[in-house]
Amino acid sequence: METTAEQIASWGVVGAGGAGFPTHVKLKAQADTIILNAAECEPLLHKDKELLKAYGAEILAGLEAARQLVGATNSVVGIKGKYTEVIEQLQTQLPPGGGGGTRIVELTDSYPAGDEFILVYDVTQRIIPPGGIPLAVGCVVINVETALNIGLGKPVTSKFLTIAGAVNNPVTIHVPVGTSFAEAVELADGATVDQPVALLGGAMMGSFCDDFSQPITKTSGGMIVLGRDHPLVHRYTLPWDAIKRIGASACDQCNFCTFYCPRYLLGHPIEPHAAMRSLGFNMVGEPNVIGTLFCCECNLCTMMACPEDLDPKNVCTTNKRQLMADGRKWEIDAEPNRAELHMDNRRVPIPRLIRKMGLADFRNEGPLKSNGFKPSRVVLPLKQHIGAPAEAQVRSGDTVHVGDVIGKPPEGALGALIHASIDGRVTEVGENVVIEA
Repeated sequence: METTAEQIASWGVVGAGGAGFPTHVKLKAQADTIILNAAECEPLLHKDKELLKAYGAEILAGLEAARQLVGATNSVVGIKGKYTEVIEQLQTQLPPGGGGGTRIVELTDSYPAGDEFILVYDVTQRIIPPGGIPLAVGCVVINVETALNIGLGKPVTSKFLTIAGAVNNPVTIHVPVGTSFAEAVELADGATVDQPVALLGGAMMGSFCDDFSQPITKTSGGMIVLGRDHPLVHRYTLPWDAIKRIGASACDQCNFCTFYCPRYLLGHPIEPHAAMRSLGFNMVGEPNVIGTLFCCECNLCTMMACPEDLDPKNVCTTNKRQLMADGRKWEIDAEPNRAELHMDNRRVPIPRLIRKMGLADFRNEGPLKSNGFKPSRVVLPLKQHIGAPAEAQVRSGDTVHVGDVIGKPPEGALGALIHASIDGRVTEVGENVVIEA
């Protein structure tokens, strides 16, 4: 029986890798190639690898369902070549006849191999144009957990994520959506530092968090626990005024940030060093480096490239946000030969990145832990996706069961359903729906 886009919508499936784009909408497109993004290049995170080991057949089934929906003739699993055991297992699970052309492409252990633009290039040698999406070159990319949620064929009420860094036992956990990050840390046997903080989503593209009461959502990918004195904490909490002032005074225009930039290497017109130069010469305070519109925010320029410990990424993204707010656009093609000339010899190995970021003292592992954890209370945001927030379908005092619809997007709006993740009673309805067992 074929899976339909309407079924996927009814399950509330969204991009589980962080973006949260409603999957049923993405799969209404037509493409010749669908790619499973199993690169997982954020340091210390292991969720996708662990899911492929434990749920390989279900993930491949979800990928095949997605392939049929978009009409692709090629289906590709992009995974790091170093995961030989996982690759050997997947080879035995590929559908008979290749599942419409399913094949495995081995990727380098580099950052940012999981970026859609880099992944599409590595798999197909096609370059997505500046400001475009994979569909512009006939591709659709889905995340491992997204494929799993399609393959399982039921409402999305739980989440997998890796808890790593300053914890006693780094682990990949499976918990109901709405579980707190504080409870997640306890499932990793607690923090090893006093007054821990964290980077949610990863060390490279995460967000700083010092409030562990926040809920885990459908898009939570990982949690890197750190002590407050860790250099990454200083990096993530430095105010913009300091970033701007230090950058203007200390940048020596070495261009390393541009030489490392993966979008620049693909031929896109972004040059982080030019954004840094604008700090000293832009006297009117307006954004003037329009190429920053194409920054992918991978953070490689800041975390790896800059020898002065400056922050080109935040300079680029601040400029980018202002350009977008002003409605500035730039349509331009990528330079076709730059990737062929430079991409392979400028990739950043993950072990080197881990050392540079001060993460080498942490255990780089995250085995999947079957914990059966059942929280007594969950907090379910009504916006866990790109688009309009869902509208509550329950009231305080209602009794709900796992899988019941508690939030629905407004009629005609982009969004996704939200489902109850535990059995219990609704105790609060606002921007979040709170359920107590």
